[in-house]
Amino acid sequence: MGLASAQKAPIIEKYRAHTKDTGSPEVQIAILSERIGQLTEHFKLHKKDHASRRGLLIMVNKRRRLLDYLKDRHTSRYKEVIQSLGIRR
Repeated sequence: MGLASAQKAPIIEKYRAHTKDTGSPEVQIAILSERIGQLTEHFKLHKKDHASRRGLLIMVNKRRRLLDYLKDRHTSRYKEVIQSLGIRR
């Protein structure tokens, strides 16, 4: 299950580059990070939910690809994103 619009709005507001930005790498990475965090909490209670675990792995890999893209093309933006989200690297 994804994030509700009410949960996405503050994330988009914080990481967007301009007023109509909803799809920049920073926004996508922030939304994926929020969903990854929620699923991580879910797995503390539901250890045998393997179908959702597969979805988590897909999200983690997608976030990694977006971070690699940002690192290759805009190093300063990459550093800002990982610092603000607290992503280890």
